[in-house]
Amino acid sequence: MGRRVSNGYTIAMKDSGLRIRVERELREQFLELCREQDRPASQVLREYMREYIQRHKHVLESKAHRGSKS
Repeated sequence: MGRRVSNGYTIAMKDSGLRIRVERELREQFLELCREQDRPASQVLREYMREYIQRHKHVLESKAHRGSKS
């Protein structure tokens, strides 16, 4: 269960972090765009991750299906 925040999003309980290394210019441009859109960078990254999973979930489903045949 999460809590509702003023922008309409629900904040789910998070139990792990992800640390990545990116080029300084890429990071600065991304953060600047997030600020311009008044959106937390972590929220944008979570949305990208969810979209990526949706686009490629067939890979996970295929893997699960192969595993159930054992």
